[in-house]
Amino acid sequence: MKIGVFGIVVVCSVVTAQAQQKFTLEDCRRMAIDNNKELKISQEKITEEHSKKKAAFTKYLPDVSFTGTYLRNSKNISLLSEDAYLPVGTVMSDGSFGFRADQVNNSWTMVNGSAVPLDKNGSPFNPKTNPEKILWKDYAIIPKEAFEMDMKNVFAGILTVTQPIYMGGKIKAYNEITKFAEELAKTKHNTNLQDIILKTDENYWQVVSLANKKKLAEGYVKLLQKLDADVQTSIATGVATKADGLTVKVKQNEAETVLSKVENGLSLSRMALCQLCGISLQSEFILNDENTPTEPEMVIASGDANRAFTNRPELKSLDLATKIYKKKESLVIADLLPQVAMTGSYILSNPNSYNGYETKFGGMWNVGVAVHVPIFHWGENFHNLKAAKSETRVAQLQLDEVKEKIELQVNQAVYKSNEASKRLIAAKKNMEKAEENLRYATLGFNEGVIPASNVLEAQTAWLSANSEKIDAEIDVRLCKVYLAKALGEELK
Repeated sequence: MKIGVFGIVVVCSVVTAQAQQKFTLEDCRRMAIDNNKELKISQEKITEEHSKKKAAFTKYLPDVSFTGTYLRNSKNISLLSEDAYLPVGTVMSDGSFGFRADQVNNSWTMVNGSAVPLDKNGSPFNPKTNPEKILWKDYAIIPKEAFEMDMKNVFAGILTVTQPIYMGGKIKAYNEITKFAEELAKTKHNTNLQDIILKTDENYWQVVSLANKKKLAEGYVKLLQKLDADVQTSIATGVATKADGLTVKVKQNEAETVLSKVENGLSLSRMALCQLCGISLQSEFILNDENTPTEPEMVIASGDANRAFTNRPELKSLDLATKIYKKKESLVIADLLPQVAMTGSYILSNPNSYNGYETKFGGMWNVGVAVHVPIFHWGENFHNLKAAKSETRVAQLQLDEVKEKIELQVNQAVYKSNEASKRLIAAKKNMEKAEENLRYATLGFNEGVIPASNVLEAQTAWLSANSEKIDAEIDVRLCKVYLAKALGEELK
């Protein structure tokens, strides 16, 4: 029986331990970082920009490509529409094409002592200016089939190699842009990371604050319940009046209403933290600082804006953006300069005509240099260059403006941090005085020398002092985080 009871106790303890998980601030940060979609997106952006940087480097290397094609034609190509006939003549002594008298059927006559041929009508003509009137005896036949090419199945391919020699600085500028773009993606990721940590800290300490205020409200309700019981006893003995009892009842109802609001606020804050950490909204957990709060460290805060200028990821992002726009100017300038590339290719075709017309594969290689020189485009590139310079100036002005705002932000964070420390010191002193006042008021009421209204005032002052102390402690912690973020330091 004892063993069975012990087993039930152990099982209940395990279930309670699993239901009530305990999270530290670092646990919440880790879960929020692992769960956040924006961080995953920014990490993919880093991978994307890194791949683009590698792709940009390949522009320095030769580009090799192959293009192949196959055509099925419905007809062949013939250079002749029908059989052709060529006259058979003689190569003359001067190298020209001519004829002898025995190679033609024309009649001849003497004109000015020279033999001149007669056309079929008997009129003399000049064979050089009117060769169509020559009546040839012999002809050579050229059959149409001899000039017909088999083009029904055509295969062709070309292997091309292109090596950039001078592109006006475009390739170098593009590589530098992709390098800056990768760094920009990293700084944006770091900015998102710091924002998530800050948001997690705010939600974490919000829950801690409300959890402690809940305990404080519960303690206040118990004080009022005890005071109500004491007042009812005093009314029964005639020491207190019914008005005192009603006053205590009103305060008790107000305290219970405040407790209900704090409980609701705590539930909503826990849900917000669950959503941020990526766990179920119905999860039951306890934060490490709810039950064992540590005293926040109070130091005199100081900050140098120059440190923020060096560390702030926002400034790094704007500086990189300015550099990118500057390199875009180089890209536009490159369009104004000549571009030179060396090319080489091997051409393969079937049929081919490299050695007569053959229906088999044949090919040849070639090398060359390509030069592109822009001459006149109605000022398009100059307008583009002017626009690129304006973008660079805008980015620089934005960078200067953000520097001014960050300097103000750092000074404000320093003042708020020091003010929070002073507020906590004052809250501790008020807390000591409120506790002492409540002790004297309770003792006096029990002795019958102090009315219930004074005790209520002392309890209200005690509640206010405790609440201010809780707020001051949380404020000190958060102001420390705000100052670190303003200086661009890693949040710890």
